[in-house]
Formats: sequence, structure tokens, C-alpha cells
Amino acid sequence: VQLQASGGGLVQAGGSLRLSCAASGRTFSSMGWFRQAPGKEREFVAAIRRSVTYYADSVKGRFTISRDNAKNTVFLQMNSLKPEDTAVYYCAAGDGIILTTIGEIRAYAYWGQGTLVTVSS
Repeated sequence: VQLQASGGGLVQAGGSLRLSCAASGRTFSSMGWFRQAPGKEREFVAAIRRSVTYYADSVKGRFTISRDNAKNTVFLQMNSLKPEDTAVYYCAAGDGIILTTIGEIRAYAYWGQGTLVTVSS
């Protein structure tokens, strides 16, 4: 199984980007996005478990996660971007993830390679 993330880039503060992550060969019940800024630990951004979505407080109201099961793809629409959103964004996938661990790195068995998002001020 491979997860291929794309869509990162350089954008000005207040702008938008849309990330995509395609899973080869299968559909997962849960898919998520995490990010890692320079010098910081990887943190949860958003997840979708079947059709229910979950967000970190820092992105709630600005980011939207969605999925296209027919294409085994998850998307992250990022609006009103801030310089503090600058990070490498990783997609992740797994099955059987319980609600209390939906935001935990260890819950996801599969990871993409990351795509860099840079937000300039």
C-alpha cells in the first residue's frame, strides 16, 4: 500500500491550498492529515473516519477534510492560511481506529511521504 500526497506549495497568508492523498489499491476506514513544522513534533491536523470528520482546534473553521472513496483519495482544503501553518503535511491511513485515538500518530499504519506547505507573511 502506498499513499501519495500532493498539492503543497508556497502561498501568502490568507490564501488557500488543497492537498490530495491517493491510496493505492484500497480504501481505508480512516484517513488523516498530520503536519510537522521545523523543530517541532508531528501533530494532528484533521481526520475522516468513514464520513465523520475531526479537526485540531488550531485549524477548525479554516480547514476541511473530505474523501472520494471511489478514487481512494482524501483531500484537505486549507483556507485562511497563516504563517504558523507552515509545515510538511503528511497523510495517513488505517483501519479499526477508535475514536479516542483518531488524532494519535500511533493509530495509523500507513503514511505518505509528505508535502511541504509554506505560508509567507
